[in-house]
Amino acid sequence: MKTVIATLLLTAANFAGAADNLGLKAGSFDPPRMAPDFTVKGSDGKPLKLSQYRGKLVLLEFGYTSCVDVCPVSLAMLANARKQLGALADQLQVIYVTVDPERDTEERMRNYLRAFDPSFIGATGTPQQMAKVRQDYGITATKKPIEGSKDYIVGHSSYLYFVDRKGNLRALLPYGRSADDVLHDVKLLLKN
Repeated sequence: MKTVIATLLLTAANFAGAADNLGLKAGSFDPPRMAPDFTVKGSDGKPLKLSQYRGKLVLLEFGYTSCVDVCPVSLAMLANARKQLGALADQLQVIYVTVDPERDTEERMRNYLRAFDPSFIGATGTPQQMAKVRQDYGITATKKPIEGSKDYIVGHSSYLYFVDRKGNLRALLPYGRSADDVLHDVKLLLKN
C-alpha cells in the first residue's frame, strides 16, 4: 500500500485528468478504486474512520491549523462550496487531515474548523498514524524551521480528494481551484 496512491496519481493511464465520462472539473481516477481507510482521532473527540462516512460524499483536505496562507484559503473555499449546496449539504462531509499532529490536537482542530464550518471534522493522531495516512494518499509534509524562532511551518502537498458514497476515490483537485469548480463536481458525484 506504500506507494499505491502515489502510483495512482502519477500513472497517466489511471488518472484521466479533467476529461472523464462525468464531466468533472477535477482530474478523475479511472477506474475509481477504494480509498485507503484509516482510523484516527476526530476533532469531535471520537474515533474517526473514513469508512464510517459511506453514504456521503467525502472531501479529504490535508493541512494544519498553524498554516497562514494555503490552508485557510482552501477551507474558506470549501465552506463557500458547502453553503452553496443548500439542502444537499448534509450529503457532504469535509474531513481536514492534519499534517502537523504534534500541534493539532482534537480541541485545537475543533476550534479552528468551527470558524469555517461547524460540520467540518478534523483528523489527527500520533505522528506515526498520520504519516501512514499521508503515505497512503501520496501527501508529502516537511517541517521547516522559522529562522530566529523555535516554531516551524509545514510545507505540504495540497490536494482535495473526492471519495464517493461507496468509498471510492473518484477525483483529485489541486490547490487554487474555485468553490464553483468544487460545487460542480460535488453535484455530479452526488448524482452518481
